[in-house]
Amino acid sequence: MKTKELRDLSVEDLAAKEKQIKKELFGLNNQRQLGRVEKPALFKKAKKDIARILTVLNERKSHGKK
Repeated sequence: MKTKELRDLSVEDLAAKEKQIKKELFGLNNQRQLGRVEKPALFKKAKKDIARILTVLNERKSHGKK
């Protein structure tokens, strides 16, 4: 996802999206242990998406305190 798209979402939507991506990452890790990962690039994509979501959430927290 693009950062601009994430900034348009509400806090609840961001939290739900983060939870969904973490669930996907968990499934990918299970596939990795079984040796059946078809697209290893999905690990990197999922981790970056989680980082983007957390960045947007932290930006909103810091702007709310000022």
